[in-house]
Amino acid sequence: MPRYRRRYIAGGLVYFEVCLARRGDDLLVREIDTLRWAVGRTLRDRPVQVVAWVVLPDRMHAIWRLPDGDCAYGLRWGAIKARFTRSLRATASGHSPDLRHDASGAEGRVWQNRFWEHHIRGPDDLAHHMHLCRVAPVRAGLVRQAEDWPFSSFAGHRQGCHLASSQAGDGGDSDRGLPVAR
Repeated sequence: MPRYRRRYIAGGLVYFEVCLARRGDDLLVREIDTLRWAVGRTLRDRPVQVVAWVVLPDRMHAIWRLPDGDCAYGLRWGAIKARFTRSLRATASGHSPDLRHDASGAEGRVWQNRFWEHHIRGPDDLAHHMHLCRVAPVRAGLVRQAEDWPFSSFAGHRQGCHLASSQAGDGGDSDRGLPVAR
């Protein structure tokens, strides 16, 4: 098994792309409430500042600011993916084609094994990755204007949606850390 080299910078600002195993699937938006629960539960246990987040049908883009002295983003993503998958399997009772297992477990895999991360290196780099998050639904052909995509932290500027909380578990009305419609 390959060992992936990752940079670990405690308290860093990091951009992520996390993808489903089957590109082109719509599982993340179909099961958005389950995803919100998995993210909220994980970030309540291990908080981060959510700078930006967009959920597309088959992938997510996010920018997190990790707490000082903490560089455990891999644990957080692993927990989010595991909680989401376990919750789906528990409610699907094995009937969903997304969740069927074969002996190797390959067919039942929901997520790609890895995720992509990039440590933000300054204000210009942050602006570039914020733009990538903002326009991802437009580039995917899902909407004409970024503000029209409901599963984005950028949607609130026009439609009355907002990021549930900038730091999960902060006692707000929602602790899921994902965009919600208001």
